[in-house]
Amino acid sequence: MNLSDEELSEFDIEMKALSAQERIAWVWERFGAGVVLSTSFGLQSSVMLNLVLQVRKEIPVIFVDTGYLFHETYQYAQTLQEKLDFQPRIFSSPLTPSFQEVKFGKLWEQGKNEMKKYNFINKKEPMERALKELGATVWLSGLRRAQSSDREKRPFIEYQGDVLKFYPILDWDDRKTYQYLPKNNLPYHPLEGMGYDSVGDHHSTQKIDPSKSAEDSRHGGHGRECGLHLDVPEGLDFSV
Repeated sequence: MNLSDEELSEFDIEMKALSAQERIAWVWERFGAGVVLSTSFGLQSSVMLNLVLQVRKEIPVIFVDTGYLFHETYQYAQTLQEKLDFQPRIFSSPLTPSFQEVKFGKLWEQGKNEMKKYNFINKKEPMERALKELGATVWLSGLRRAQSSDREKRPFIEYQGDVLKFYPILDWDDRKTYQYLPKNNLPYHPLEGMGYDSVGDHHSTQKIDPSKSAEDSRHGGHGRECGLHLDVPEGLDFSV
């Protein structure tokens, strides 16, 4: 289904009056089996997992595993799978972390463009493969406007390539997000309260420095976005 800009704008207005769970149900009713959810098993991932799985247990959950996540993140993944009774579909780069380091070196230490290459190899390519393999038409994501300047003006629904991206908790602030966990008897990530604003790969995630922007704590200080939610920049060599 190809939606026009006018239809997307109308849907965006409609979403403002609905709760997050109503938004997810709205998407399921209209798009059905083409709906998927992505998760990173990060600090706030249990929110979207709980919301989506309450609406429809059979919605596929995609987990892109870079092989470089914190040990505590893998622990949290196991905890949430048991708690919420689901099994994620796991996708990774065909190049193992060790092979990548031999071939390219530690890309995250080589500047912004090489960080983008790292993110493409380990996150964007596996995610695009997952969407294709699962026949996804709508991708549910837990992006929130309050998380970064890159997300402040995002609409609830937009295209990324041929797939519709939908953000059910886009308008939630940090307070509402964190209060959702104890209200719904959900466990916190083991690194919650340890000084991280968010957690991704251990080699390029730092604790918050009060003298810097929170966005400097991820991806080697090159911004919040990992590449999953951005189009591939032109002119960069991503050949492997």
